[in-house]
Parts: sequence; structure tokens; C-alpha cells
Amino acid sequence: MIARLSGTVLEKHPMRVVIDVGGVGYDVHVPLSSFAAVGDPGTALTLRVHTHVREDALLLYGFASALEQLVFERLIAVSGIGPKLALSVLSGLAPEELVQAIALANVARLTSIPGIGKKTAERIVLELKDKLAAMAPAGTMMTTTGPREDLVSALLNLGYHRPAADKAVDRALQDGPDLGFEPALRAALKVLSR
Repeated sequence: MIARLSGTVLEKHPMRVVIDVGGVGYDVHVPLSSFAAVGDPGTALTLRVHTHVREDALLLYGFASALEQLVFERLIAVSGIGPKLALSVLSGLAPEELVQAIALANVARLTSIPGIGKKTAERIVLELKDKLAAMAPAGTMMTTTGPREDLVSALLNLGYHRPAADKAVDRALQDGPDLGFEPALRAALKVLSR
């Protein structure tokens, strides 16, 4: 099993990198967060690797950090989530944000990731909440969402789309930055009803 690759970047495509290791080119799938850390062709690169074996293929998934790899491996253990969807999840949220969203059971934040519906997000929270608690970086589990994110989450749960919810909350908080949750929510709903 391949656990790590160190070599030179041959090709770089979104969500995929080809690494030359001793004259052999390895095609490695990476989340966007790791892709951003990959240099231009010709630069040195080291990735942690998860080897995924299927009947018809041997696939390599690369990660820039240990946390990314651990979260990926936990995600693919969830019923109904394969490596491709797990990469999409890691591409939609930074690993630290993902761990925090799961720890706080923030289903709205998880459903903002393309390809993740409400049922899948709830399953992720249910199956991983306790397992990821030990993996969280120091202080991650102690943080809570701010008033803005709570308001956006409430609007998303009411069925509003993220861009509209973001604008409405920004407008409501701009008019009354010291409002409590309920008055701010009412103000945001007023903005949305216009």
C-alpha cells in the first residue's frame, strides 16, 4: 500500500496531480485545499496518500496534512460516502471547519457543500461527531458559531438560499449590529420579503 509520495510535479489539474517519483508518474486525486498547496510543474512535492483499491482500479488520494487524510478516511467510512464525495466535502470546507461543523452538528453548513443533501449531512454528523472529537485541533471544539453564522443557519433551515441569506443577514446586522438573535432574524426576514 502506498502511504506517501515525494517527487516532482509533472502535471497539475484541479483535483488531480501527476507526481514523478523516480521516473514513474503517479496520478493522485487531491482536494482543492491540497491542490492550492501544490506548486507549478517541476517543483518538489510530498503528499500523504490513501490507497483505495476497487475491483477495477487502484486509486491514489493525496493530502497536504494529516488532518485532511484522517477526515477523508473517516468520511469514506460513512455509509453512502465514497472517495469522490469525500473529496468534494474536503474541497468545500477546510478540514478544521469541517470538524467544527460536525462537532457543532451544523447541518446547514454541511449542506452548503455541493453534493451533500440534508440526509447525508445528518448521517455524517451522527456517525462522525464522537469520532472526530479526538481529532479536532486544540480549541476547535470549544468555539461556537457567531451571531452572523447562527442567523444564516436559521435562514438556510427555513429554505432560503445561501447568497440571499448572507445578504439579508449582512443588511440586518448593518442596520442594528447590537440586536439580539430574534430581532435580527425578524429584520433579516423583512429584508428577504421585500
